[in-house]
Amino acid sequence: MKHLIHLFLLLSGTGLSAQKVFATEYASQAQVKVFVVRYESQADLKVVKVRYDSQAGKNNGKWFFTEYGSQAAKKIFFTDRESSADLKIVFVEYDSQAGWRNPEKKHLME
Repeated sequence: MKHLIHLFLLLSGTGLSAQKVFATEYASQAQVKVFVVRYESQADLKVVKVRYDSQAGKNNGKWFFTEYGSQAAKKIFFTDRESSADLKIVFVEYDSQAGWRNPEKKHLME
């Protein structure tokens, strides 16, 4: 029975939405280093900040920022250098604008 519970927890964890994110204070604490670009054409991902965690997407650019790292599926660090970033994002205003421009980077937020 104990093994079944562990297996269930392991399998259910793989379905977590990577869109619940926590912004870390230091790069060493993060799984993904993010740089915010000015224009959509420069971005790998267009991101919209959602107000509630239930609105967080399934790796589609709808991000909910958690208060604590333990609540997030991904820990990110906002870097001030484009060259040190794993992922370039641009913030957009509407849900319908959110999404991947460079699907090759999608694995970073899975």
